[in-house]
Amino acid sequence: MKLRLGVIFGGESVEHEVAVISALQAINNIDKEKYDVVPIYIGKDRIWYSGNELNDIKNYRDIDSLLTKVKPVSLCKLGNEYVLMSTKGLFNKVVDKIDVAFPIVHGKNVEDGSLAGYLDTIGIPYVGSGIIGSAIGQDKVILKDVLKANNIPVVDSIWFYDNEYLLDKDSIINNIKKMGLPVVVKPACLGSSVGITFVKDENKLESAIEEAVMYDKKVLIEKAVSNLVEVNCSVVGNYENQEASVIEEVMSENDILTFSDKYEGNSKSKGSKGMVNTDRIIPARIDKELVKKVEEYSIKTFKALNLSGVVRIDFLIDTKTNDVFVNEPNIIPGSLAFYLWEAKGKKYTELLDDLVKIAIKDYKLREKKTCSFDTNILKNFDSNSGTKK
Repeated sequence: MKLRLGVIFGGESVEHEVAVISALQAINNIDKEKYDVVPIYIGKDRIWYSGNELNDIKNYRDIDSLLTKVKPVSLCKLGNEYVLMSTKGLFNKVVDKIDVAFPIVHGKNVEDGSLAGYLDTIGIPYVGSGIIGSAIGQDKVILKDVLKANNIPVVDSIWFYDNEYLLDKDSIINNIKKMGLPVVVKPACLGSSVGITFVKDENKLESAIEEAVMYDKKVLIEKAVSNLVEVNCSVVGNYENQEASVIEEVMSENDILTFSDKYEGNSKSKGSKGMVNTDRIIPARIDKELVKKVEEYSIKTFKALNLSGVVRIDFLIDTKTNDVFVNEPNIIPGSLAFYLWEAKGKKYTELLDDLVKIAIKDYKLREKKTCSFDTNILKNFDSNSGTKK
């Protein structure tokens, strides 16, 4: 009997459309001989939907029309089954069932552990990392502290909240100047290079901070790396076993890799294909020593955050000093980084199959741990006073 995979994508995130592209790429490559795919789309209004019309990328050109053709649903546990319940009409009814959830989401409110937490609550097996690793991976400020505690190199930085900037702008600006320009200004909890500005001129510092504050309450200022080359490495596995992919060198005409570089590349007239559009060189043009460092830090980062499934770790390299810095992990990477595994000889269909197998293994490992007790201490307590009878 085939497993029913519930591919969950979308969400209220600035990376919403990118998640749609990543998810439909995966749906088109899942082995249909082994799996039945159930698309589950989270709209920007946070309402969940399901229906076969969600499988066609062309339908997303008119979202309002698409949503009239699919069913609003909620995912819950009913007996020993995980079901999609209709939420429209007077009576809720089961419209579909799934065995394993496969989140393909990007950004805040979904990739940051929010969705993983919900899936943990109902107890369904799911592909990818759990709450803590996902949350840390999304918050670049906390991430740096965790990486430094594990002797994983990161660039120098300072951070602050939006209200602190409003209350004492001059002090924060002076601290940034002391660190020295150029710097990279980032919203702390976003991805896909949204809201990021490379600042060489201190006169443009305030506008860059104001741009970041539009997206997040927490702002990160990083010292820019000189002689910069950006490379990425994917990791597949769980806490027991990890494997590193081929390393890619990502290209950009800008000082940093932008949203346009990542998702439009040189293919603007043809429509975006997600991270596949990024201009890249595979394998990266770095020497064997640097390859070894990148692979080592990729796996160390993966293990330090207790990640699972497929992730992509992004690096900054100073080619003059050969210093390697972890920039950030992508907990659910764009296009699931399949192109890095194809370069290593693993087809996308095979990668997806591996991810489902890891999800089932993780689920079985979690089920072996004690997370509740059979005893009920409430039977010995008075319902009104909260004291023992």
